[in-house]
Amino acid sequence: MRTQKKLMDQLLSISAFIVGILLIVAITLPIVMTRLGMPPYQIHILISGYYFAVLASSWALLAGYAGQFSFAHMAFMAIGAYTAGILGQQLGTNVVTEIILGVIMAGVFGLIIGFLVLRLRRTYLALFTIAFSEIARLILNAERRATGGPDGMQFQPLVASTTSNIPPYYIHLAMLVGVLIFMYVLANSRFGLFWRSIREDEEAAAAMGVHVVRYKVMVFVITAMIAGLAGAIHWHYIGILTPNNMLIRQMSIVITMAVIGGIESLIGAAIGAVLIEYGLELLRPLGNWR
Repeated sequence: MRTQKKLMDQLLSISAFIVGILLIVAITLPIVMTRLGMPPYQIHILISGYYFAVLASSWALLAGYAGQFSFAHMAFMAIGAYTAGILGQQLGTNVVTEIILGVIMAGVFGLIIGFLVLRLRRTYLALFTIAFSEIARLILNAERRATGGPDGMQFQPLVASTTSNIPPYYIHLAMLVGVLIFMYVLANSRFGLFWRSIREDEEAAAAMGVHVVRYKVMVFVITAMIAGLAGAIHWHYIGILTPNNMLIRQMSIVITMAVIGGIESLIGAAIGAVLIEYGLELLRPLGNWR
């Protein structure tokens, strides 16, 4: 037992050291890239990678830890983003208020959908969330007056005082680090233990006193709010959002990032997202073959 505990402590120390190195690299990377004269588009790719890292790691929490295979993640992202955009256009609110209310709205929809579908099991849950995502996309596509329809919705700049993409880079990095710390704490708390027990065997978890539906809805709402946060922040940076960003193909990319990075590892899913996003950009000259 002492040997196992010592080995675990060593592994945790090594992991913490590696994460610390990666964080230092991420903080200094845009400065180094600017000094080397690399084009700003390279920093833009990293920003997109951090956006997908938040989506992939939060989906890993939902599917890898709680066993809930949902295709609604991009729909919640869009709900958070479109809520922020509509508030900015209709009420002229500031960016921070828009982001906060976008996150809340994504959580409200996550709560509603969670109560409706989380009594369902894997295949039926996946089918229902696919249907929900497609219905949401069609509604956003049809409501031209409110959302801009297929032409897209325009957003206020994420940072109005500059055109440089370095401030948005650090905002996205802070979002990713904050979300990962929050999810890590949850995953290693008693809530994480309940989610893993539900993933392994719902009947056994219920027999041991775990309120299965309550904790499934909880993780669904939390991950929906994280997706809404990613959408509200990122599309303020991009400046325009269309319903095409909710296509199943986009959801499949997020799932691929989480699976390749490690569906039961939050940091692994995030790293997988950054690497795949960067790889997709490098392979862009290959067209559809990428």
